[in-house]
Amino acid sequence: MMTNQEVLTVYAAMAELTEQMLSAATAGEWDDLVLLEQRCAAHARALQADEPQQPMAGEQRERKVELIRQMLTADRKIRDLTMPWMAQLSALINSTGAERRLASAYGGV
Repeated sequence: MMTNQEVLTVYAAMAELTEQMLSAATAGEWDDLVLLEQRCAAHARALQADEPQQPMAGEQRERKVELIRQMLTADRKIRDLTMPWMAQLSALINSTGAERRLASAYGGV
């Protein structure tokens, strides 16, 4: 089981990673974004496995809430940047699928 300080250290690392993810998304560095997201997800899994069940209090709780808010703000900005890209990718995939179906239906003519 993690100590409260260890938990806060993990949350701080996740907050830093989400800021790096935002920078990657802003720069259109999609591969970097995916790698950073995987690192962040590993931290989240560690918290799920080892975070104490009793809630934090006082300054530690305030710090945890602050870090979560930072992550949520960065996540919202990342989604704002990635959604148009995802829509474009989806349209491209759907277009390619339609082209294949047409080619198949008309024998590649």
